[in-house]
Amino acid sequence: MAKMHSRGRGHSRSNKPLNAQVPTWTRLAAKEVEMLIAKLAKEGKTTSQIGITLRDSYGVPSVKLLCGKRIQEILADKKLTGDYPEDLLALMKRSVQLRKHLEGNKQDMPALRGLQLTESKIKRLAKYYKGTGKLAPDWKYKPEEVKMYA
Repeated sequence: MAKMHSRGRGHSRSNKPLNAQVPTWTRLAAKEVEMLIAKLAKEGKTTSQIGITLRDSYGVPSVKLLCGKRIQEILADKKLTGDYPEDLLALMKRSVQLRKHLEGNKQDMPALRGLQLTESKIKRLAKYYKGTGKLAPDWKYKPEEVKMYA
């Protein structure tokens, strides 16, 4: 989705190592990592924040290599997932912030364009999540009601 509204070419990101084996220097076992994921989720962290915490604080290079499942799958098994997917929530928070900004700055046309692009991304993602069953089929994006989720 990153290239749709910009002139950017290519993908700037880091690549995972080709070695598909658990490194010998990892200190934690799979069960310990799953318990840490559950503990961090109960503290209110998102899946990306959990992954960053595991990488930086606990030295876990890849949860999928270690446990055989992604963080989101582990949370789903333990029934700790939220009502909405993380990427959709982030876009909804951004739209709330843009609407708040536009209330005080009505002439800010670049911000208005950013709000339009953000809301179109929300609607496309909602269509995808309705098809996969992660959102209810009758869910609609309503900016007035989003404020309580974001």
